[in-house]
Amino acid sequence: DFKSGVVHSSDETPRETSSLITPLYSQDEMDSTPMVSSLLNKLANYTNITQGVIEHEKAESEDRIQRGPQMGTFIGVFLPCMQNILGVILFLRLTWIVGSAGIMEALAIVFMCCSCTMLTAISMSAIATNGVVPAGGSYYMISRALGPEFGGAVGLCFYLGTTFAGSMYVLGTMEIFLTYIMPNAAVFKAETGEPNGMQNNMRIYGTCCLAIMALVVFVGVRYVNKLALVFLSCVMLSIMAIYAGVIQSAIKPPDSQVCLLGNRTLQNSKFDKCLKTEVINNVTTPTKLWTLFCEGDLGNATCNEYFTQNNLTVIQAVPGLLSGVISDNMWAHYGQDKKIVEKEGKSSEQTSDNTSEISYYVLNDFTTFFTLLVGIYFPSVTGIMAGSNRSGDLRDPQRSIPTGTIMAIATTSFIYISCVVLFGACIDGVVLRDKYGESVRGTLVVATLAWPSSWVIVIGSFFSCCGAGLQSLTGAPRILQAIARDGIMPFLQVFGHSRSNGEPTWALLLTAAICEIGILIGSLDNVAPILSMFFLMCYLFVNLACAVQTLLRTPNWRPRFKFYHWSLSFLGMSLSLSLMFVSSWYYALVVLLISGCIYKYIEYRGAEKEWGDGIRGLSLNAAQYALIKLEEAPPHTKNWRPQLLVLLKLDSDLGVKHPRLLSFNSQLKAGKGLTIVCSVLEGTYMARENIKAAMAMEKTKGFCHVVVSSNQRDGFSHLIQSAGLGGMKHNAVLIAWPANWKQAESSLSWKNFIETVRETTAVHQALLVAKNIDTFPTNQDRLAEGTIDVWWIVHDGGLLMLLPFLLRQHKVWRRCKMRIFTVAQMDDNSIQMKKDLQMFLYHLRLDAKVEVVEMNAGDISAFTYEKTLVMEQRSQMLKQMQLSKTEREREAQLIHDRNTKSHATLNDKATPTSDRVHMTWTKEKLISERNRLREANMTVRDIFNMKPDQTNVRRMHTAVKLNEVVVNKSQGAQLVLLNMPGPPKNKGGDENYMEFLEVLTEGLDRVLLVRGSGREVITIYS
Repeated sequence: DFKSGVVHSSDETPRETSSLITPLYSQDEMDSTPMVSSLLNKLANYTNITQGVIEHEKAESEDRIQRGPQMGTFIGVFLPCMQNILGVILFLRLTWIVGSAGIMEALAIVFMCCSCTMLTAISMSAIATNGVVPAGGSYYMISRALGPEFGGAVGLCFYLGTTFAGSMYVLGTMEIFLTYIMPNAAVFKAETGEPNGMQNNMRIYGTCCLAIMALVVFVGVRYVNKLALVFLSCVMLSIMAIYAGVIQSAIKPPDSQVCLLGNRTLQNSKFDKCLKTEVINNVTTPTKLWTLFCEGDLGNATCNEYFTQNNLTVIQAVPGLLSGVISDNMWAHYGQDKKIVEKEGKSSEQTSDNTSEISYYVLNDFTTFFTLLVGIYFPSVTGIMAGSNRSGDLRDPQRSIPTGTIMAIATTSFIYISCVVLFGACIDGVVLRDKYGESVRGTLVVATLAWPSSWVIVIGSFFSCCGAGLQSLTGAPRILQAIARDGIMPFLQVFGHSRSNGEPTWALLLTAAICEIGILIGSLDNVAPILSMFFLMCYLFVNLACAVQTLLRTPNWRPRFKFYHWSLSFLGMSLSLSLMFVSSWYYALVVLLISGCIYKYIEYRGAEKEWGDGIRGLSLNAAQYALIKLEEAPPHTKNWRPQLLVLLKLDSDLGVKHPRLLSFNSQLKAGKGLTIVCSVLEGTYMARENIKAAMAMEKTKGFCHVVVSSNQRDGFSHLIQSAGLGGMKHNAVLIAWPANWKQAESSLSWKNFIETVRETTAVHQALLVAKNIDTFPTNQDRLAEGTIDVWWIVHDGGLLMLLPFLLRQHKVWRRCKMRIFTVAQMDDNSIQMKKDLQMFLYHLRLDAKVEVVEMNAGDISAFTYEKTLVMEQRSQMLKQMQLSKTEREREAQLIHDRNTKSHATLNDKATPTSDRVHMTWTKEKLISERNRLREANMTVRDIFNMKPDQTNVRRMHTAVKLNEVVVNKSQGAQLVLLNMPGPPKNKGGDENYMEFLEVLTEGLDRVLLVRGSGREVITIYS
């Protein structure tokens, strides 16, 4: 029956149902593209648990995997986000921020930070709902959206942020413990002479606390997860106690008093009564407070002048919601370091007293200003990733993550804004600015507002900080493990290992070590800006990821969450960057530098990962835009650079036959042009990897292209015509000379070579032929002193001039000098030619030695098919010497007359039998014929004209004569560049042509034959 044919197992499905479809699709096709029913079956059984957690989950509970993830939005996202966002800063620093910045500026700080996280949450929701997010949260989201380089940089930022958050929570825990629960436990007393006493206590106790927490995490995460609810209830209870206290203060303010001397706030831990003297049994006796400021008996005491001149007043620490204190706290009261906290608007007698009793007042522990407070406050809004980090445990992550995160941010933003206003409306300004509650007998300032007891908040905040610290120590190693297991940073691989139950032990050790660095800083206020930077960097990239994906309109970008826009992401990104520099510009620069270094490291050393990321899409769009722009107009001469098509031959094992061709190509790449390395295969397509490996070895940056063709000739022909795209097409072809072409059994190699020469000429591309390529230097060689000799016989666009300059940019050829030789006929003024050429090179800004070689020959024609040196020189010189119009015309006419005359004489002398002489000419045959042909008036330039009416014999004669001169001058040169004569129009003379080239280059070690495309590639103009 049909049902039995549908599902038994996903493997059998296509086999059993394929009988219906076999006539349409072949069996091979069915194997490579499975049936739809099979695909759906596999998707239905998909479990969203990452590899990193599987072993751990199995060890913890077998049942849970079978039931599948069960968390909803409230338990899985909303509560974890709430717990992570609300915490240490709310209880320990928010009152102080409100007191220092005033309600208005504090609201501005809260609004900026909450806006940043809300915009980030919107971007994160879009990314999180665009497909299944595996456990790993923000690191996975960003790395898959922006690629391994950004992913690794952001992943490490997120890891370091979470780790420093751990140290901040530990320091917060210790501050609550040492300041408000057990002040007597302090090892170092924070006396006047020992200002770092408190910090040293924090370091000692913080290290012990970190060790205990790390041990708890090491023993088992199960305990941390079980305690999570306890810690969360502590946070909620504390916040409820604050709101209850606000309502209570409106009805009956708590009796908590502050003692002021004049307008200065006193620490009331050292005295019990705010009086100078008191009457006991009708006797006036000094109080403890009096003894702090005076010495001696009551009658003849020497007292502090300020103490004598000013009265003591008692004010309520919490005047209450309806007291009108909100107007005093509306604006900022920033304080200077070590300055006394004073009551604004209260008069006092100023005296020139010494500051020996300053330790009895409440002091600012450092200078406060707006940007500093932004850095300290920002960690209190971090923690928005908590929901996305546990995406693997959610029933429906694509619905829960956006809803839960945005609801949590909205709720916490409301709590923060309401707390800022309520703190300012209920608590007196001097108490708000008293960071450690010294004016209210060492009570936590928020706790003075709490109802029913201040201990509710003290104990609640202590446990919430403990819980947050444990969660950071649990979460951070897992982020590091996820990065390490991705393999994008080789040096992190050791941290990818874990115990049998999946616990990342090595990652936990590193996390504890980095946490310890934060604890050794010893101050909550100094650690907070550091982790602000790392989180802001992370949020910046989340926004960037969403903006890039939205703007690119990638087909795969289809988030279920629809309430996002690229402008919101861009605003979030700008806000994150602004907050980084506002809170601490030097920390911001350091974090950007760290991220940049990680990015570059992954780019150079990291594994090659293709994650379908947005940056790759951005590159595609940019490339497409640039190519379309390039095609609009041909490049100007100043922008000309060699765009090389390298034609490689492969040996029988599909290895590269001449790897030095690739070395030579990379040495020429000072022009920064395009390189396309190509090869043609007869039959198979397996050689591409071999060519890519050879390119990597020779450090050749470019593209690799392999064509399978029935024969090599057609293959190379297709490549020359069609390689490249739009404006990024090659303009020059680089090939190796077919070595041993005479000895080869088949004539295919040299015939293919000549066809390649013909084709490049036909499509107006330059051709570079490297002869004796295997003797060319590798990229590791460094040539000692030597010369690069250019034999400039025909001017075909200046490529001969440009190539040595480009080669000398590379360290292999850097020490070589450039020499330029040109050939003059007997009636030429060789001295003037040399001067002209030197002037030309000076204007081209080329540093080269010039030599003019005179050759005994008849009439050397200056008006050839290709522009010659003489013509080029005269026209260039005319431009430079700014001749008058009549002089220019006279000069041009002179050249034209001589050229026309020389052509006529050549045509008269040409032999009509040239097409019949097609025997292969060698050097030996030539010698025997030389006497007979001596009257033929040979010219050097004839070899480069290749007119069909000239005999092979005469061309061979010229080749021999020119070769003698070249060998004489350039035998010791490191490289010789020569104009390459064009092939004969008649294919019958091909073998003779090969022989001419052999003769022309005989006796030279390294030769580069250059055939220009005819267009100018070098210019004297700026």
